[in-house]
Amino acid sequence: MLKPILLVEDNPNDLELTLVALDKGQLANEVIVARDGQEAIDYLTSEGEWKDRAPGNPAVILLDLKLPKIDGLEVLGMIRSNASLKSIPVVMLTSSREEQDLVRSYELGVNVIVKPVEFAEFVEAISDLGVFWAVLNEPPLGSTRFRRLPSSQ
Repeated sequence: MLKPILLVEDNPNDLELTLVALDKGQLANEVIVARDGQEAIDYLTSEGEWKDRAPGNPAVILLDLKLPKIDGLEVLGMIRSNASLKSIPVVMLTSSREEQDLVRSYELGVNVIVKPVEFAEFVEAISDLGVFWAVLNEPPLGSTRFRRLPSSQ
């Protein structure tokens, strides 16, 4: 079974564009949508409305920087400080070009994509991103998707 993609986005227009872009990438992964930072944390920790969700972490988290309740950097800090969550790939999606936001995101170990203004560029970036993180990326040793290469001896 494929792991879901967790999309954390509060802006309805950006949410719709991102879902269209992921759809164009023809990914089979379910996309779980959280509309604020607290909902994302609840999903990741199986609390609140997500207390009965299937166990396991998402394949990747697409995380908006500017969110209500708890902002993206705070969500990211919680993810990176939690032993069971810290290895989840996180991609920060932002329209912010503020240097301090970008630097802090990189310091917390994420890739940052500044949302392109052009629709076609945005669709291509998100589609490529989804394919890489949900399909092509190989998790570290100990993961159920890890494949050991044959020994050269």
